[in-house]
Amino acid sequence: MADTQNGIPLSSRPTTSRSVFPLAEKEKTAPASDAKLRNRFDALSRAFFPGGDRSLSGIALRAFFLGNGVVFGLLSSIILVSYESRMWRPFFFIGTLCIFHFLEFYTTAEYNTPTAYVSSFLLTNGSRYRQAHTVALIETLVTSYFLPGWQARLNPPPIVALGILMIVVGQAVRSLAMAQAGTNFNHQVQSEKNDGHELVTTGLYTYLRHPSYFGFFWWGLGTQVALGNAVSFVGYAGALWYFFNHRIQHEEKHLIQFFGNDYKAYKARTRVWIPFIR
Repeated sequence: MADTQNGIPLSSRPTTSRSVFPLAEKEKTAPASDAKLRNRFDALSRAFFPGGDRSLSGIALRAFFLGNGVVFGLLSSIILVSYESRMWRPFFFIGTLCIFHFLEFYTTAEYNTPTAYVSSFLLTNGSRYRQAHTVALIETLVTSYFLPGWQARLNPPPIVALGILMIVVGQAVRSLAMAQAGTNFNHQVQSEKNDGHELVTTGLYTYLRHPSYFGFFWWGLGTQVALGNAVSFVGYAGALWYFFNHRIQHEEKHLIQFFGNDYKAYKARTRVWIPFIR
């Protein structure tokens, strides 16, 4: 019987060997061999085929387009900055978004493989999420093209540098937190404790409770600071704070059920470091 992992063959390539039987005997055994090959392919989860929630082709396409988006966005930004054009901001935003979504999947696939799905890219992260980024992109396009002077006064180089620093720190903290949590991290709040689920209190989790939320919050605000989006900054701040305040309260109810006094003690000695969320 072929080696398997989680019920999935380790290799989808059928093995063949030469037979010592005469040609007539080969013809007799061919249907049986074909049936065995079909059974082996059937054992490979349909989730990995096109259209499945772990579609290999779907993952490859998304990674390809996100990679191209990073190169196109950041390279265009650098070129436009060299020409002192304010239009570098929309391209910078596109590149930053592509990096974020690629790292969401990569970090999950690398450190939490069992939960790596096409959805782990977070490209379908809800209509409000897409609307927020669309509004931010439109705002930076309009202000960069029609109001470059106003944007220059609102968003001088030191503020742009602050925004980029927030993006880098936020992204680094989120990705590192996901890596350190490993299989204990999930993009969805878990209402039931899974086998092997542990309370992580080391690494970033020593100092930050929910460091991945901390990273996402400050990364999101950093994008709007760097872009000089006054309207979207206010919108992002309100929407992200409301989302994480509600999510943390909901998630911690389950964590207390899972880990009892251990989580209560951990909560008492750590902070989230998102304003007004304790």
